[in-house]
Amino acid sequence: MRILYHQCLSPFCRKVRLVLAEKRLECELRLEPVWECRPEFLAINPAGEVPVLIEDGEAPFADAQAIAEYLDERHPEPPLLAGTPRERAEVRRLVGWFDGKFNAEVTQNLVGEKVMSRLLRLGQPNSAAIRQGHANVRAHLDYMSWLIERRNWLAGEQMTLADLTAAAHLSCIDYLGDVPWDAFEEAKIWYARVKSRRSFRSILTDSIPGLPPVSTYADLDF
Repeated sequence: MRILYHQCLSPFCRKVRLVLAEKRLECELRLEPVWECRPEFLAINPAGEVPVLIEDGEAPFADAQAIAEYLDERHPEPPLLAGTPRERAEVRRLVGWFDGKFNAEVTQNLVGEKVMSRLLRLGQPNSAAIRQGHANVRAHLDYMSWLIERRNWLAGEQMTLADLTAAAHLSCIDYLGDVPWDAFEEAKIWYARVKSRRSFRSILTDSIPGLPPVSTYADLDF
């Protein structure tokens, strides 16, 4: 049995879920309240972080990128890190961009403040951080639009792990209704293409009790 410990609005968990779905690999999803620091989960991953993948009784895998690359090597169809060394380097560059820069400048400022601060009972969200997140997402969408104007997908002519990583982050922001899609048509068209894929179906059914998604979240014609 393949098991993924995850959180619904974690872009890193969503990336792994999308990779699993693109590979059509069955997986049991287990929500893990990481803020509880359960001893049973810490025994699986002492870092106390998700995602964690357990496959066929083997030792647990942690770290979203490590899991994604492992799955791509173990189950090569469809390839998500294919192409020449230069093409693979570009995929990894963009994965790093979204998991690093986008996450720090946008995801943490919006999802972190609006959702995680609530779950962790840290008090009122930081309004300055939220304003900064709203400003930063525009800069990132502008860069994405620039890329898409010149390529079929973010990293090149075929869909790759870069697209799944970007979509994982943006889907978390979109859950809150904080993506100004109408101001960035190229990025909106790209996201609609990714959002319409079979692999995205389970992502679009996510709902946090007491914090449902905005009405357009699951709308493929948003």
